[in-house]
Amino acid sequence: MYKLVAIDLDGTLLDSHGEICNENKEAIKKAISNGTIVVIASGRMPDSVRNIATEIGANKYTICGNGTLIYDLQKEEIIFNAFMQKEKVLKIINICEENSIYYNVYTQDSILAKTLNYNILYYHNENSKRPQEKRTNINIVDNVYKFIEENKDINILKITICDSDKAIFGGIIRKLKNISNIEVLEVEHMSRKSIMCGTQEIPIEYFYTEISNENVNKWTAIQVLMEKLNIKKEEVMAIGDNINDKEMIENAGLGVAMGASMLKANNIGDVFVKDNNSARCGRGDKQIYKRYLKTILQ
Repeated sequence: MYKLVAIDLDGTLLDSHGEICNENKEAIKKAISNGTIVVIASGRMPDSVRNIATEIGANKYTICGNGTLIYDLQKEEIIFNAFMQKEKVLKIINICEENSIYYNVYTQDSILAKTLNYNILYYHNENSKRPQEKRTNINIVDNVYKFIEENKDINILKITICDSDKAIFGGIIRKLKNISNIEVLEVEHMSRKSIMCGTQEIPIEYFYTEISNENVNKWTAIQVLMEKLNIKKEEVMAIGDNINDKEMIENAGLGVAMGASMLKANNIGDVFVKDNNSARCGRGDKQIYKRYLKTILQ
């Protein structure tokens, strides 16, 4: 039996509409009841991850901001952090502003953005389906640079940069790579999500990157938990779909990659399963996670 299972959210546990099928919730809860520690490992901020962790009963630890922070849900405290330096964040914001490219800043408590677009539009739509206490805190501000500069105690997890034009986006990536001591996530594909407007399904598609401190990722955070809980890497399973899951998929005792993902396309993973939309509640093949959930429950 695997003692620790780390599961990514977007593109993995959640389908493109931000939902989790009941079959998968029940299988995860059964694994937890059998003694497995299930940890959500996400790029999201703590409150957003906590809400989903509560929904599936994974109420011990969460990994947020792609490994920038580990939160103890029972003690309600941060047990590890690698927050970004404010000076670096302001430098990145300046580059985005000078090039009129969309960005948002993930803090410990909220996502800062100037407008609702791309990933923030998706989270806003997700919020509309949740009660107030379970929503992701989105803070729309006119001047993000000034807001961060004036808030001395702000803790920053990461920055997300988005654009629908591949050429423009590539130019920004090249400029960002000139900044020292940061990690610029090299996402190879366009993010494709969708929101429902009445009966119409509206696609949200964009190129993006995520920026955090250098040498910070989900696997480094998992290693912190492994040491704390006296768990060996052979006893760890990691499940994900994207480049920010690469290190944990490669290093875990069992790495599970989602179908139709960049991980599968690059043959990264020990086990490959169907894509995250195959088990949409009420449609499709509801056995999407059958292969790896059976492994969890062994």
